[in-house]
Amino acid sequence: MRILHVSDCYLPRLGGIEVQVADLVRAQSEAGHEVEVATATPGEPISGVHRIVARMPFDLPVHPRGGTHLLRLMAARRPDVVHVHTGAASPFAWMGVRAAVRAGLPVVVTVHSMWDPVTRTMYRGLDRLFGWTGWSVVGTTVSHAAARPIRAVTAGRVPVDVVSNGLDVSAWRPTGDLRRAERDEVHIVAVGRLAPRKQPVQLLRLLREARRQVPAEIAMRATLVGDGPARGSMERFLRTHGMQEWVSLPGRYSRDRIRELLASADVFVAPAPRESFGIAALEARAAGVPVVARAQSGVADFVRPGKEGLLGRTFDELVRSVARLARDRELREQIALHNRETELTRCTWPAVLEGFESCYELAAAAVRRAPGGGNPAEAQEQ
Repeated sequence: MRILHVSDCYLPRLGGIEVQVADLVRAQSEAGHEVEVATATPGEPISGVHRIVARMPFDLPVHPRGGTHLLRLMAARRPDVVHVHTGAASPFAWMGVRAAVRAGLPVVVTVHSMWDPVTRTMYRGLDRLFGWTGWSVVGTTVSHAAARPIRAVTAGRVPVDVVSNGLDVSAWRPTGDLRRAERDEVHIVAVGRLAPRKQPVQLLRLLREARRQVPAEIAMRATLVGDGPARGSMERFLRTHGMQEWVSLPGRYSRDRIRELLASADVFVAPAPRESFGIAALEARAAGVPVVARAQSGVADFVRPGKEGLLGRTFDELVRSVARLARDRELREQIALHNRETELTRCTWPAVLEGFESCYELAAAAVRRAPGGGNPAEAQEQ
């Protein structure tokens, strides 16, 4: 199968969408598909990657004539399916959707983010302008939590399936003895971009409150991996509240270093309420670490309360969950043992590839059924 992925952001950027799309391209190529990528992200030439780049402020991954370039690329390459990847607002990616529909090609759109009320209002407005929910497309997203607001907007006019992000689970499986060396220290870990929407300062407040609920004889330390615009605010918070001695901000880590870090972790915290999936939390769960996360986030797809970790709907519930795990070594080890011995199935690459192939078949069938050869967007313009 010839697959063309369209994404605003791609390597060499190293965000969640960029890395996940690159891993999907690799997995599909290894499965025998012919895979190419179209992106508005500048960078060094990579085989199979078409960079449609314009000079923009701050190197924004946008091209004012992206639709025209993408339509030409699709006409030249004639993929069997166009797989578009979007965040909350992804102008270049949606140009790819429109171009593929106009070209009469099967289109699958994967939404990697959680649509908040403002985003839902925006997409309803765009539907009134362009009628995009009437196009022959198939939607997917990465979790049931992320699917609900999208389905509320599409109202059944666009099929929206859930296909998990993929992970090479075996690479994250821990080795060695489950029980830590005899010590009373509890190591709490978080991994993610230090951006305001991830609420990293709120994470520091959570740690401060949890520390107050844990007996003083139990030592706690926290390692918060990542970098981003909120780092300065976090450093000021740590100084103000005297937390530098037990909370560290080491910056961005490679995947190998994150694996090493998780080997010493007792608790992993993913507190963002609007986390559409949580690939870092999935890595921690695969590494055998108990996960604390929001019950309304995508992490709830693979973390059940009392099984793989603890979930909370509010800030206070998250605080109590972290404090409980810090106090209760037996519970931590019980959950860690379960995470080690229970196989992840729906998040493995074979399951993810199977899920997308089903969506590709559905998209092809939708094009065959569509009036005018599957080209409603073009028909509306005539």
